[in-house]
This record gives sequence, C-alpha cells and structure tokens, in this order.
Amino acid sequence: MDQMKQEMLINVSQPEECRIAIMEDGVLEELYVERTSQDNHVGNIYKGRIVNIEPSIQAAFVDFGVGRNGFLHISDVEPQYYRQGGLDPDKAFDAEPATRSGDAPAEGGDAEGDAKRAARRRPRLGDRPRVKPPIQDVLRRGDEVLVQVIKEGFGTKGPTLSTYISIPGRYLVLMPPLGRVGISKKIDDEHDRRVLRDIMLDLKPPKGVGFVVRTAGTERTKGEMARDMTYLLRLWKSIVRRMRKYSAPIDIYQESDMIIRTIRDMFTEDVGRILIDEPAAYERAREFLELVMPKYAPRLELYEGKEPLFHRYGLEEEIGRIHQRKVPLKGGGSIVIDQTEALVAIDVNSGSFRTEKSAEENAYQMNLIAAREIARQLRLRDLGGVIVNDFIDMRKEKYRRGVEKALHDAMKRDRARTKILRTSPFGLIEMTRQRIRPSLRKSIFRDCPTCTGTGMVKTPESMAIEVMRILQLSATRNDIARLNVTVHDEVATWINNRKRREMAQFEDAVHIQLHVVGRESVSPEHLVFEAWDSTSRTVRFP
Repeated sequence: MDQMKQEMLINVSQPEECRIAIMEDGVLEELYVERTSQDNHVGNIYKGRIVNIEPSIQAAFVDFGVGRNGFLHISDVEPQYYRQGGLDPDKAFDAEPATRSGDAPAEGGDAEGDAKRAARRRPRLGDRPRVKPPIQDVLRRGDEVLVQVIKEGFGTKGPTLSTYISIPGRYLVLMPPLGRVGISKKIDDEHDRRVLRDIMLDLKPPKGVGFVVRTAGTERTKGEMARDMTYLLRLWKSIVRRMRKYSAPIDIYQESDMIIRTIRDMFTEDVGRILIDEPAAYERAREFLELVMPKYAPRLELYEGKEPLFHRYGLEEEIGRIHQRKVPLKGGGSIVIDQTEALVAIDVNSGSFRTEKSAEENAYQMNLIAAREIARQLRLRDLGGVIVNDFIDMRKEKYRRGVEKALHDAMKRDRARTKILRTSPFGLIEMTRQRIRPSLRKSIFRDCPTCTGTGMVKTPESMAIEVMRILQLSATRNDIARLNVTVHDEVATWINNRKRREMAQFEDAVHIQLHVVGRESVSPEHLVFEAWDSTSRTVRFP
C-alpha cells in the first residue's frame, strides 16, 4: 500500500470507543479517543437556570440538566445579559445586511478549533466593555440563560460554561449576536483576508448574527462559503425555536460526534485519504462530506481488510507506548513525563546520545530533538495545564533561544492554545496548554486500588512494624483472649521469621493467643484484626 503524506484512520469497530489517528509520513502525529461511557458535553448548548450566585468569586452556578451544576464566571457572560436584560432571540434575524464599516473591529477572532476556543476569544472583539459589572448585578437566582459548555468537569469540579455561543461549520463559525464579519488570526496574508471579507459582505449575512472565517475557508469559493453560511443559519434558527419552546433546564444543541467533528475541523487538502473500518460510521461520514465538501468525498474509503485497521498500520504498539512514563528518542536520549495534580513535569535525559562536537553542542542537538517530541507527546496524551520542561543545561544564549524557537515551531500545529515562557535561570521552560477534557491517561486508566495512585506500597518490614504497634494497644484491653491478624503472605513471613520471639513474649505477658494469617491474594498493605473474648464472643478491635 503506497504511503501518502497524511492519512486519517478512524477505528470504531468497538461500539464503546471511537479512535481517530492522523498519520503524517507514516508517523502518528495526533490521536483522539472518545468513549460512549464518558461525558462529552464540550460544544453543546443548553438553556440553564441560575441556582446560586457567588459574589466572592464572581461566578454563578447553573443547572443545565446533566446532573452537575456548571460554573459560569462573569468574564464569560455576554454583555447583552446586562445591557438589554438578556439575549433576545427575536432580534437575531434582522433583514438588514452587515455593513463594511461594521465589520472592521472584528479582527482577531481565532476560530481555528472547537467551540470553546472560539468562545473564549469573543470578549476581545469589538466594543465590549473591559470592566464587567458585578455578577450579582447581572444575574439573579432563577434566571434562565443560554450557555455553551467550553470545558469538561474535572474531579469534583463541574463543567465550565459560557454565554458566548459559537457554532462551528466547515469554513465559518457562527457567533450570535456578534453582528460582524471576522477573520481568523491564523490567516495572516492580507490579500487573503481582504478577499474573504469581500466574499462575506457580498453574501450579506443577516444583521444580529456574526461570522468568523476559519483557516479552512482560505481559497474557498463564494458558493462554498454560502452553503456553509446557509447551513449555520438554519441551525441557529432551529436553536432559537427550541429555546423559545422549552423552559430550563433543557439541551438545545448537541455537537456532532467525534468522527464528523474531526473531519470538519482537521481535514485539509494534505489529507490524502480517510479510512473508516465500520460501515455505519462510513455512511455518516460520506453523507457529511457530500453535503459540506463534495469535492473531497472520493478520498473517503471503507476499510474492509481482515487485519484490524490500527494493527495494519502498526498503531496499537505506538498507542501502548503513549502511556509509558519514559519515551525513547532518536540517537539514545529520552524524555520522562510525570503527571501530578498541579502540573506536568518533563525531564530530558541525554542517555547514550553523542555527537562528535562539544558537550554544549551535544546538549543543544539533544534538546532540539526533545522539543519536537515533547510537542508531539503533549498532543498525543492531551496533556494540559502548567507544564515544566527541564532541558539539558546549556550556557550559550543562542542555544537557549534556539531550543525555545524549536518548541514554539513544534507547537504551532497544536489546536489547543499554548503559552510558552523563556528559559528560566535554572534551564526550565515553563508553558501552559489549554485543558478542555481530562488527559488520555485519565480517560483510560483509574487509580490503582492498592497504591491509590501513588505508585508505591509499604514494604513487608514497615507493615510488620505497624502490626506490632497495634498489638501493643491490645495489652491495654482486658476483654481480649484471642487475636487473629490477617496480612499479605510476605508480611506474615516477615513476622513469623523476624518477630517470632517478640510475639511469644507478648503472648506470655498479656495472656492473649495470637495467630498471624498470610494471604497471597490481598493487597501488600492489607491489615485486618479479629478479636474474641474468653467466651468466644467477637470483640471490636482496635
């Protein structure tokens, strides 16, 4: 099979899980995993009800019908909620078209990504006030609000919400009630920006709704843009009708499934083929392509090979390595990735990597390789939050700047927002990466019930000492005649061999019959006491 530059492989042979891999020159560059058992609310639109206002953190908690209240900060409240008493759907479709003068401030809307990315950019557009009023002056308990989920909940935290609604299409993002035409910041060619703005103004979008052109819209025809605009306007009208009809809490709009979402957001002309291994999913994708991108529909293929799709491309082994702590690098070096509650720490090790040049040059070349792999691993593992990269120390300033540039360049293809700081005096490069969903590891693994996620358990010696301490407590009790201790086999062996004399002395001193039971099938930290009095009645201990 000839290797194309880019291929999108979609594995849905297991109904509980959908996996999408993007290969570039035979290398796995991006991986998306979604399970039906997991909450997937990002991008969905709900009509919710305010259940609580917290002035101390300038936030409201919203019941939007999913069982967990959402978090709505004042910075994510659309100004119309305090300028006009809320979003008025009746004003959403004024027949007057947008004007050329009206769209000028709408520069900089970054719509390259999911609804969350677009929504979070919205406060920067146009003439919105920089100072928000107190949330207690804007919203009241019981108010109904139209909200969109921009971030899944983590742990005990509920989902993060925004009233800046954005609905992505293939080439455009609909942003009611922006009322202007904007161009993605990632389209930096002035000629392309001018052409796209002229096309949008010629299409005369209704006043009261706004659009931002995505990077996928570059070099698209007026007909293609018109088709996308018509689709989005029809979708928005159906949302408005549903919003008028039902009271909160109710779901108003659900994002497309991951297959449609990924094709819509990630497909470019560089993708030579899309392979799907399940007929029903293939039909859904084909219908979407024929509706939105009929020119590229022939690139979609149904994989009918006997060997599983991801095995055919050697991806299963690659995906297995994603979850490993240590990632080997070309030439002998490695990076070590540790996730903590607060941040992600990445350490670069030179290992056996050597060049014929100086130690400084050797460190520089190793760091360049590591920077590219770090960016790839962050995408594959979907790591977010604060990330600290500990590169190999370099004294020369030009080498430090070179590593920073390499990391910046490698992160450009990442759809998540990132911010990278300069190298610290300790040789660390700190950065943040947008967190929308739990990392891939959090989605696939759970904390070990034995070590509770620490990765460590007590040694047999430590457990034996703990047993002896608790036994000393029984000496203060007059109602215990017989005592059984159940522990792991290794702990029982340690006690019976190393503590035999102390156990005998204890029995003689307190007149308690002791029996240590070892079990192989229990946790290394398993420790259970059973006590009886002289009449064989169970006694509570310790």
